[in-house]
Amino acid sequence: MRTSGPTSGSGSPRTSTGRCERLSDIWSVNDHLEDILAAVRPLEPIELQLLDAHGCVLAEDVTVPIALPPFDNSSMDGYAVRSADLRGCDHSAPARLVVTGEVVAGTGDPPVVGPGQSVRIMTGGPVPQGADAIVPVEWTDGGSGHGPAETMAPGSVAYGQVQVFRAPEPGQYIRPRGSDIAAGSVALTAGTLIGAPQVGLLAGIGRAFVRVRPRPRVVVVSTGSELVRPGDELGPGRIYDSNSFTLSAAAKEAGAVVYRVSAVADDARALRTVLEDQLIRADLIVTSGGVSVGAHDVVKEALSNLGRTPGHVDFRRVAMQPGKPQGFGVLGEARIPLLALPGNPVSSYVSFEVFVRPALRRMSGLPNPFRPGVRATLEGDGPRSSPPGKRQFLRGVHDSYRRTVRPVGGSGSHLTGALAHADALIVVPEHTTEITPGDELDVVLLDTPV
Repeated sequence: MRTSGPTSGSGSPRTSTGRCERLSDIWSVNDHLEDILAAVRPLEPIELQLLDAHGCVLAEDVTVPIALPPFDNSSMDGYAVRSADLRGCDHSAPARLVVTGEVVAGTGDPPVVGPGQSVRIMTGGPVPQGADAIVPVEWTDGGSGHGPAETMAPGSVAYGQVQVFRAPEPGQYIRPRGSDIAAGSVALTAGTLIGAPQVGLLAGIGRAFVRVRPRPRVVVVSTGSELVRPGDELGPGRIYDSNSFTLSAAAKEAGAVVYRVSAVADDARALRTVLEDQLIRADLIVTSGGVSVGAHDVVKEALSNLGRTPGHVDFRRVAMQPGKPQGFGVLGEARIPLLALPGNPVSSYVSFEVFVRPALRRMSGLPNPFRPGVRATLEGDGPRSSPPGKRQFLRGVHDSYRRTVRPVGGSGSHLTGALAHADALIVVPEHTTEITPGDELDVVLLDTPV
């Protein structure tokens, strides 16, 4: 690994510490990211029904009002027994117990088990008073008097007697009250992302509503007169709009509610109108394209002069490759954050990962908004150059078992084919000018759900 001057420490936004000194009007990746994160706040909590809260972040500690399970219950289909009645029994000398009743899940008042007695019980049924173990039906003759029963149809119990061929230990196959979660304990803490297991736990302790931070509402707008909606016919000089679909999908993966707006032509007044109209349903706006120094960079033109719309958007050059041109600011009375990303597809996606995704996760209320990062050994053919003074983000395929990463495609910001096969970003620090196979680098994992 060849460097030009001192390195800037970790190359990953997640692990970087300290601020890189800004040169002229060039912003470091860290400075631009910190400016964004300082301007966004977790959304105000609201109370939602349980399924509506799926994908949101808890805004409160959830205390268990009842023990889980709320009563001792059976983990097997079989017989509730007194273990002392069965000591020493086996196939040559089975124990015989009187069957006095049956317990199924939902039974409110099961019968008492006395000496020499048993009660037929189904999985989940409450353990009767007096019983201290469950004998699986496979250890018995099923009450048939015809030897061991390997299987038994539900509801086919025969009251009378049951032969038991194997003795259980005290407490065996009983799920004690509170063995999952004790009453009064904290089931989930504030800051927990609510997935399917968390929904199940909340339902299991009886919570119909929960206080959460809502998922951020993101409006995605791509710009360019050359853009055509996928499915329509391409004319001369036209290309399909991929950015708005890529960014919308990425925002959904980050946990946002997404509104994708059809591509806006290169008209500053039309773009301002679209953005003003979208403010009412946005917690954050993402645009792509029109942020460089070209004559028709419509986003820069539209947002550099907002007219009567309150707000301010800065356009910056960030020391990174791809993704040098960036814009960030706020719009409207509610000061809705707007991130303006470059138009090249790879630049747009990498910029989303580095800047937009952490902002969305911060707005969601997650304590750590960054993707996980690891160190990995570079594989591939020959050395690769990296521009001095810029943090380069190469696309790569990570092998977690071997702890290696292999670049895919080149460094071009238009190579979407390679991007589609990548599961990681390889981070080359600002002062590294060449990397070679065997070098150890920071890697941001893209395929880890967090």
